[in-house]
Amino acid sequence: MKVGFSGLNIPEGKIKYEDVILSNLVNKDKPKKVSPFFIEFLKDEYVHTQAIIIHSDALLDLLILDIEKIENRINRLVEKNEIALLNRCLEHLENETPLCEFKYNETEADILKELSPYSYKPVIQINEDQNINNMIKSILEATGNMFFYTSGSSESRSWLVPRGSDIISCAAKIHSDLAKGFIKGDIVAYDDYMACHNFNECKSKGVAKMVDKDYIVQPNEIIEIRFNV
Repeated sequence: MKVGFSGLNIPEGKIKYEDVILSNLVNKDKPKKVSPFFIEFLKDEYVHTQAIIIHSDALLDLLILDIEKIENRINRLVEKNEIALLNRCLEHLENETPLCEFKYNETEADILKELSPYSYKPVIQINEDQNINNMIKSILEATGNMFFYTSGSSESRSWLVPRGSDIISCAAKIHSDLAKGFIKGDIVAYDDYMACHNFNECKSKGVAKMVDKDYIVQPNEIIEIRFNV
């Protein structure tokens, strides 16, 4: 994930998320390989990013860019409904509120996706420099993402997916063959997993459950995929 930032004392580049859950899985399973989540911070970059984290003092500078973009768009338009929408957006921005906090219907959302104002993507405002890990947690929450995990003797890994992802989507995240040949999924809650010796013990104790392809994976669950390709 790439995140733009402004007005904050953050090092540029990729930073590892210090994930307590993954660390605990590693301590428990002693895997040969560990694959943590990294987030890439790009200073004053608002285009090629999935979110923006910004000091409140710098917010207006960001919103002014959107105001200019929308005013230029209005000057080229003749479609009344779109002009009305963009005028509402201008009013919102002039009240110093990013467009990610504005409510749209589906048609309006399509218009704004095409125009791509910077503050239409998630904008996280903070008033002072924070611990990087706390910033990353705020970013993940604002972007509607979560982690699920795979863990065992070969590898422990965190996987970032949108909240509400079904197990087929999670399987595809791991490898396309797992999704194509999906038979069943085995899932276990993190706390239950930590209370057992390994995944097989979770199954034998009944704390792991077998699920079908429409199962919605919950945050921090550990999963295994049964597949046949």
